[in-house]
Amino acid sequence: MGNQLTALDHSRDSAAMRYVYPVISRRAGGVSIGINLNTDNACNWRCIYCQVPNLKLGNAPTVDLLLLETELHDFLQALLHGDFMQQRVPVEAQRINDFAISGNGEPTSAAEFLAVVELLVKVKSQFPQLPAELKLVLITNGSLLYRPLVQQALSVLAQHNGEIWFKLDRASEVGMAKVNNTQIKLDKVRENLLAAIACCPNTWLQTCWFAEDGVPPSAQDEDDYLQLLESLRQQNSAPKGVLLYGLARESCQPEAPRLSALSEAQMEQFAERIRKLGLTVKVSV
Repeated sequence: MGNQLTALDHSRDSAAMRYVYPVISRRAGGVSIGINLNTDNACNWRCIYCQVPNLKLGNAPTVDLLLLETELHDFLQALLHGDFMQQRVPVEAQRINDFAISGNGEPTSAAEFLAVVELLVKVKSQFPQLPAELKLVLITNGSLLYRPLVQQALSVLAQHNGEIWFKLDRASEVGMAKVNNTQIKLDKVRENLLAAIACCPNTWLQTCWFAEDGVPPSAQDEDDYLQLLESLRQQNSAPKGVLLYGLARESCQPEAPRLSALSEAQMEQFAERIRKLGLTVKVSV
């Protein structure tokens, strides 16, 4: 039967499957059916708050689409017709919110990414018991969204109640290098974000806000972030909103002892500055 799921446990092994794992999502507010394409724990970034153990630099391995489809069918049967909800999910979270393409690395690095999105659309249509409003969510660092096949997949997402959560933890090259260990240029981030919004208008920024060595993000960090948002808003290309979240689970990176959560008041202070630009902000402490 297994232990009851909580928002603090995002174990990829909770359903004993290679690709499919259920989680209670703080930001989604229900059961997310996670799709982990990075089964090798490889990512092209190394965010210092990342909870993936043994993280390594690289791309997603070849995806076994047949196995993924089988796992999805088996898990949905258990979720919809078995006692998984009753036995494993807290009463307040017993709703199926989305398919979330996420996992242990950057999912758009999978060569089969478009095929995976098309597979999720097909499987969703085969289970009429699923909520009509069930979302297809892509959780991404956005770094590969310039690729034509990835953009094609984003357009498919948009046609099927799709949503993109685009990582933007800092809005400066210095900040991204420090927090995400990437040398990506800010212009490229902006270009990729604009591509995401163009392909899938329901694009949200997901931003992890935390203290390092007891020091919260600086006023300059906040100003950089707001400046980018304001520039997007002025050209009518603003994201849908911001998912601002703190540290709920311990990092598995070497920097873990140096990281700590901010108070709800600190999070709300920054959220209010964003809201003044006319954007929706959802805060998860």
